[in-house]
Amino acid sequence: MSSTKDNKLIWKLTPDIIKKSADDLMTKTKTVYDTVGALSSESVTYNSVVKALADNDCEYAVVRNNLDFMQHVSPDKDLRNSSVEVDKKLSEFDVEMSMRQDVFDALVAFEKKSSTDGSTESKRYVERMIKLGRRNGLHLPTDKQQKIKEIKKRMSDLSIDFSKNLNEENTILTFTEEELAGVPEDFLKSLEKNEDGKLKVSLKYPHYFPCMKKARNPETRKKLETAFNSRCLKPNTAILEELVELRSQKADILGFPTHAAFVLDMRMAKDPEKVRTFLVDLAQKLRPLQEQEVKVYLEYKKEECDKYGYEYDGKIHYWDLRYYMTMTEERQYAVDSNLLKEYFPMEVVTTGLLDIYQELLDLKFTQVKDVEVWHPEVTLYSVVDRESSNLLGYFYLDLYPREGKYGHAACFGLQPGCIQPDGKRQITVAAMVANFTKPTEDKPALLTHDEVETYFHEFGHVMHQICAQSEFALFSGTSVERDFVEAPSQMLENWCWEKEPLQRMSKHYKTGEAIPDHLLDKLIKSRIANAGMFNLRQILLGMFDQTIHTQKKVDTAKLFSEISQEYLGFPSTEGTNMSASFGHLAGGYDAQYYGYMWSEVFCNEWKLDKDIIYLQEHIGKGMC
Repeated sequence: MSSTKDNKLIWKLTPDIIKKSADDLMTKTKTVYDTVGALSSESVTYNSVVKALADNDCEYAVVRNNLDFMQHVSPDKDLRNSSVEVDKKLSEFDVEMSMRQDVFDALVAFEKKSSTDGSTESKRYVERMIKLGRRNGLHLPTDKQQKIKEIKKRMSDLSIDFSKNLNEENTILTFTEEELAGVPEDFLKSLEKNEDGKLKVSLKYPHYFPCMKKARNPETRKKLETAFNSRCLKPNTAILEELVELRSQKADILGFPTHAAFVLDMRMAKDPEKVRTFLVDLAQKLRPLQEQEVKVYLEYKKEECDKYGYEYDGKIHYWDLRYYMTMTEERQYAVDSNLLKEYFPMEVVTTGLLDIYQELLDLKFTQVKDVEVWHPEVTLYSVVDRESSNLLGYFYLDLYPREGKYGHAACFGLQPGCIQPDGKRQITVAAMVANFTKPTEDKPALLTHDEVETYFHEFGHVMHQICAQSEFALFSGTSVERDFVEAPSQMLENWCWEKEPLQRMSKHYKTGEAIPDHLLDKLIKSRIANAGMFNLRQILLGMFDQTIHTQKKVDTAKLFSEISQEYLGFPSTEGTNMSASFGHLAGGYDAQYYGYMWSEVFCNEWKLDKDIIYLQEHIGKGMC
C-alpha cells in the first residue's frame, strides 16, 4: 500500500477500534478542557487558553470526522451502526464540552486581560467561542443551562437517527416493461429482474430520476413519486416535528423569538424578515415565467393523454413535474438528454473536470494508487500548489450508489486545514460522496448533464476545503457562514454551461468524437428552460424551512402541501411528506436552506436577472 504524507485518517476500522478511538479521544479532550477550566483569571494566557483549545480542535476534528464518516460510506452494516452509536456518544460529549462554564470563563477572562495577543484570526476565534458560549446559555442561570444541555443532546441524537434512516432506506418497486414505456432502452437493460420477470427500480437517484423524466405512464410516475416522497415517512416525520419543537424551546430560553431568529443572528441575512422578503420578492419575479411554463406543461399533458388514452384532468401533479419539464427541454430546445449522455462517460468527465480545476486554481492533482480506502470504488488524489510545490491536501472520490451509503451528493471535510500544535500546517483532506449512474456490462458510467453539474458543484466544495488557509480548525475550509457556503460552488458550476469547458469534459464513449456544436448550442440555450418552476421549487423549500422554524409546533406534511400549493400551484401527493426525507433540515441547514438561492443571487446576480428578463421578453413567442 502507498503511504500518504500527513494524511492522518485510517480506514482499517472495526467496531472495537471505533469505540476505543472514541473513548481515547474523549479522555484526551477532557484533560485539555479540565486544564483550561482550572486556570484562574489572573493566570490565563494566549498559550494556556487559546492555543490549548485550538490545538485540541485540530487533533479532535480528524479523529471525530474519521469515526462518524463511516456511517455514511462503509459497506459494512455493523461498522455503520458502530459509527452511528459512537457519533451519538461523541455528540453528547461535544455538548458537555461546549457548555463548560469554567472554560467559557477562562475565555472571557483572557479577552478582558489582553486584546492584543495573537493574530486577527485568533481574536476572531476568541470572539466566536465566547459568542457560541452565550448561544449555549453560559451567561444564564444553571437551571436554564441544564435545560439547554438536555435539549441539545436530544436534538443531536434525533439528527443522527434522521440521517441513518435515510442512508439505510432500500425500497424496491417492480414494474413491467410496458409500465416503464418511454424510459430509454439501455436503462431498462441495466435493471435487475425479480422472479416474476418484473424490473426492479430503487428510489436511489440513478433509478428514480430517469424514470420520472421519461416514464410515459402517469400511474407509474405516481407510484414512484409517492414512494420517493414517503421515504422514512413515519420515523422521520416524528423526528423532524420533535426537532422543530426542541429548537423553538431552546431559542425561547435564550431570548430569541424563534429558532430562525436564533440561527440567523449568526448569518449574513441577520433576521427572518429579511430572508422572507428576499424569497417573496424573488418569487414574484418568477411568477410570470412559471405561469407560462405550466400552460405549456398542460398542453403537452393533454396531447399525451389524447395520444395514449390516459385520463386528462387539467392539472399538473408532483408526479408530472419532471416528466413535462424534460419534455419542454426536448421540444423547445431540442435537447436529447439520452444522446447527450453518450458524450459524458465518467472517466472523460472526471479527467476534464480535474484539468479545469487545476488550471483555474493553479494546482496539480495526482492519483495515489494502491492506497487504503473504505471501498474498492474509491479513488484518492493529492493536491499540490504549482507555484510553491507545497502539498495542500488530498481528496477522495466515492461516486456510485450502494446499499447503506449516503444517498445524496456532498463534500465531507475529514481533516481540517489549520495550524497544528507544532506550528506547522495540517494539510486538508476531504471526500466527495455522490450517487451517479453506475457502469454496466456493455457501457461505462454515462452521466447526464445534471450529474455533470452536480459533480462540478460538489467538487467546488472540495476545492474550497483544500484551498482555504485558515489558522484555526474552527474556520477551516467551508466553515464559513452557512448562507455563503454555497456561493463558491455555484459560481464554479457555471463552467458546466460554457462551450469550451463542456468540450474538455466530454467525448463519445464509443467513437471518441467531440459533442457536435449544434448539440452543445442547444444544451447551453436550455439552461433557461423551466427557470420559473425550478427556482420556485427552491424558494418553496426555503420558505418551508423558514416557516417551520418560526413556529413552536407544526404538522410538516400539511404545511409542506400548503406551501407547495402556494408556490408551485399544486399540493403534495396525498399520503406523502417530502420533508421526512429532506436531509438538510436535520443535517445543519435548519432555517438556512434559503442559502442556496441567497448564494445563487449573491455569486451570480447579473446572470439571474438577465435570464429572468430574457424569459419575460420571450413569453408567448414559442420559447417558454
